[in-house]
Amino acid sequence: MPDASRFPRSSPYWPVVSHPQLRRVLPGLAVSALGDGLAVVAVTWLAIQLVPHHQQGTWIALAMAAYTLPSAAGTVVFGRWLRGRSGAQLAGWDAILRASALGAIPLAHLTGALSVWLYVFLLAASALLHSWGSAGRFTLIAELLPQRHHLPANAVLASIAGFATIVGPPLAGLLIAWVGPVWVIAIDAATFAVLALTYRLALPANGGPTRDESGASRTAGFAVIRQSPALLGLLVLSLGFFFLFGPVYVAMPIHITDDLHASATLFGAYYAAFGVGGLAGGLVAGYLRGWPLRTTTIGIVVAFGVALLPLGLGVPVGVSLPAFALAGFIWAPYMSTSMALFQRSTSVAQLPAVLAANGAVLVLAVPLGTMLGGPLVGAIGARPTLLLCALAIVALGLTVGAIAISRRSSRLPDDAAVTAVSASR
Repeated sequence: MPDASRFPRSSPYWPVVSHPQLRRVLPGLAVSALGDGLAVVAVTWLAIQLVPHHQQGTWIALAMAAYTLPSAAGTVVFGRWLRGRSGAQLAGWDAILRASALGAIPLAHLTGALSVWLYVFLLAASALLHSWGSAGRFTLIAELLPQRHHLPANAVLASIAGFATIVGPPLAGLLIAWVGPVWVIAIDAATFAVLALTYRLALPANGGPTRDESGASRTAGFAVIRQSPALLGLLVLSLGFFFLFGPVYVAMPIHITDDLHASATLFGAYYAAFGVGGLAGGLVAGYLRGWPLRTTTIGIVVAFGVALLPLGLGVPVGVSLPAFALAGFIWAPYMSTSMALFQRSTSVAQLPAVLAANGAVLVLAVPLGTMLGGPLVGAIGARPTLLLCALAIVALGLTVGAIAISRRSSRLPDDAAVTAVSASR
């Protein structure tokens, strides 16, 4: 146990928050994350205001999809030019594009030119480099910090995002009531401008090591993953995990209204509990750096499915609500541990393309699962859908774990093997 008298220097997060360059970037990341938290509500609310009532459902879905899904296409379209760029460059360019495209929305509103079609187009444009921007943030960590600090640094990013998802939506509600959703999107654009300026001023002008990737394929990141059983298995695990959670977004509100005969207040309480649990779990993630990362990542999937079971079993709210908070606590470290596995299993030169490819696949997983949720709930009901999702997630984790154990008998343990590879570089 760390010596409490030496806190915070004994914390695994101290080397991250005290790093001379990262400590200048983290405030910009926090501001931008808060802007994204605001956008979760504002993007939907502006779509509602731009279309007639009978078209709102369709355009809400299109707006939310446009704000995320084009990043998958951007991974392939821009792969030839962006693969091999430094983490700061990738993250900075994503921030510039987001600030510009989102900033055009209030400008179009002021000139009277903002239609719902232009709105969705600008949202889609803002998302084109999102997978590369996310890859850039985690690549920057790999460039600046030794391997032992990667997991705590990833956990810092996850905690910032988790805090923003708790604070951002209710704050957005207050701001929308005051100034309207278009100006909340303007605030989101301004936060990305702050982030872009932060990358420009806080890091060296060269943005990190330069890497020659001339002639690189647009799909090089996918090729690297395909050729590595460890990375491919991790991607399949993440894809299945996120996909199987997708129907929960459909089943949860219907379960609360139809099965529990409760109001939106209880629905909000469940997600608040999940968010608080997620924030706590994100803070704990940095202390898992001594654990075997691959085993921990698989264990998170199994444990999350188990924590989700009470919802599907129809237990009283007094039990299922804390269980959902526990699910959030378990869920939170997943991105930190999985990103740490990518960081230690991939060279810094290949890491941006690999992480962008991973992000492009995962950004599709939850929407596809959510789309499945509609017919699934219609066919078997909300509570059985929640139970099926929980059982399927447990089965996924156990299956991947069994495969990992069977492969481990014929080679070095996963973390030991990675350490040996890293030491030979």
